[in-house]
Formats: sequence, C-alpha cells, structure tokens
Amino acid sequence: MSGLQRLAVYCGSAAGTNPAHLQSARELGKVMAARGIDLVYGGGKLGLMGAIADTVLENGGRAYGVIPAALVSHEVAHTGLTELHEVADMHQRKAKMTQLADGFLCLAGGIGTFDELFEAWTWNALGYHAKPFCLLNTDGYWDKFLGFCDHVRDEGFMSAGRREQLLSADTIDEALAKLKTAIAAASDGPVW
Repeated sequence: MSGLQRLAVYCGSAAGTNPAHLQSARELGKVMAARGIDLVYGGGKLGLMGAIADTVLENGGRAYGVIPAALVSHEVAHTGLTELHEVADMHQRKAKMTQLADGFLCLAGGIGTFDELFEAWTWNALGYHAKPFCLLNTDGYWDKFLGFCDHVRDEGFMSAGRREQLLSADTIDEALAKLKTAIAAASDGPVW
C-alpha cells in the first residue's frame, strides 16, 4: 500500500443527540481535505454521513459515495459528490468501499456502522484484505464496545492479536496516525 490516500468513513445517517459527534464529523472532513485524503463513504446526504461529505467538498477535497439503488430511490443519496457509485445492495456497497479505500475509520453510528465495521474486520481476518480500521472514540462513544471486545477476548472467542487489530483513538490526529502506521505494517502478514 502507498499510504493513506483514501479513507472509508463509517458513521451514522443520523446526527445523534450529542453535538460532539456532528462537530467531530465536520472536523474530520476539514482535516481530510487539508491533508489530501479522499473520503469514501456510504453516499448519503443525511446525518454524520452528509456532514462529513459536505465538509470535505466545501474544503476542496474529494468525496466518493457508494450507495445501494434502494436508497437512491428513497432520495437519501448525496448528489453533489466527486463520484457516486450506485450498487445493487449493501453487500456490494461494502465490497466497493473496501476496494476504493486504504483504511477504515468508524465514527459514532448505529447498526449500519456496526455492520460495516464487523464485515471489514471479518474480511481482514479471512485474508480478503489487509487494510486497518480504527474507532474514533469521540466523547467515549466506543468505550463500552471496546470493553465488550476485551470480554470476548478474555472468554477465548477472539485472539489477543485479533483484538489488537481494532484500533481506537480519542482524537482525529491520533486516529490518522494509527491508521498510517498500520498501513505501513500491513505487509507483515495476517494477525491470528
């Protein structure tokens, strides 16, 4: 891999109740545009998804959306993107996002965000890709989830190496630095 040129961001199609999440999405968009990191995301115009895409574009960056046809017909597609890839279903969406991105960053979100994270993690475990993933832990949003992952490891259903793959960071700079380091180390082989 040649570094972090395109980042897939998983996040909510709602803004949530804590304004820190919307602020974090907008700040990430500004940082990505300033550093020349392209956005790859789910292609929506609502919630955190729309906020990060709008901010990347407003600051001169590029945003690539991938959205299932059913959501386009529900009028939730962002029509002002650099490119909008329309696919048949959610599985194709995740596959295309994985193809386009060098790594993954999860902001706050719900079941769709969880689904994307778990599939990226599972595909990594199966050797389909070696791209890193990180949780942006704004206001401790992911604390309980990280604790649960520790519990799964401690119960013997996840190796220590697999658990260590799930990066987390409290700040955008820390998250991007961890992803860049993990991309550079990806050639060391799978973590079992």
